[in-house]
Amino acid sequence: MSLRQPSGGDPWLRVFRGGAHAELRLVCLPHAGGSAGFFQPWAARLPDSVDLLAVRYPGRQDRLGEPCVDRMDVLADRVTESLTGYLDRPLALFGHSMGASVAYEVAARLEDRLGVVPSILFVSGHGAPHVTRIDQHPDHLDDEEFLGRIAALGEVDALVFRSPKLRELVVPALRADLRLIHDHLPREPRTVSAPITAYLGTGDPACDRESVSAWAELTTGGFRLRAFPGDHFYLVPARAELLADLCAQLVDRPTAPRAVASLAAHLT
Repeated sequence: MSLRQPSGGDPWLRVFRGGAHAELRLVCLPHAGGSAGFFQPWAARLPDSVDLLAVRYPGRQDRLGEPCVDRMDVLADRVTESLTGYLDRPLALFGHSMGASVAYEVAARLEDRLGVVPSILFVSGHGAPHVTRIDQHPDHLDDEEFLGRIAALGEVDALVFRSPKLRELVVPALRADLRLIHDHLPREPRTVSAPITAYLGTGDPACDRESVSAWAELTTGGFRLRAFPGDHFYLVPARAELLADLCAQLVDRPTAPRAVASLAAHLT
């Protein structure tokens, strides 16, 4: 059986830029309550050698009619499965907040199940999962308390908090995502071979340098940390600086697919 080629009809992935001659694919995983469209502005700032894809979580935007996924194992399995058609080129993963933990779980599955090691794993705005806990279950908060905690993180669309109709659309996905993170307790945190670069905002109330630095314990491929001024959503005002740093690391990565022989063995 040969590798499936990328399909425009995959409900789990949105391709914002894809070229026949790109050397690497960057796959981005959104934050809790976030959507693939959050990463669309990145496309114009990436070099031609890098394709940009973003994961489309169910329960929001054009997948609004589908049930949200509130279990990490289910979500990571589905995302990993969706990427099997995109492994003919090296792959890098970027996850922000909840997306950081999902990206880590996907990286582990790609390595364990398919023998594919991502070129680099970027984690942003989230402490390492084996040292990070949410103190209160999101379902124990009413909507006002719940949205108040979300607003305290920083840069959010205030219109969501003023519009009852938007609340009805957004809150179920937010609750499901935070339920997923609350219940994500890795039984045996494992190391991945991909190098990890961690980013955080210096004023992020959701994580600190110590918890973010703990990602170093989850990789055998090397670790790097960089902080930017800002809150949990530092990556909005610092987009240019973040992408410059990210791109500098991408262009230094191997351009040949890793573990192709192992991958072929799994798929034949």
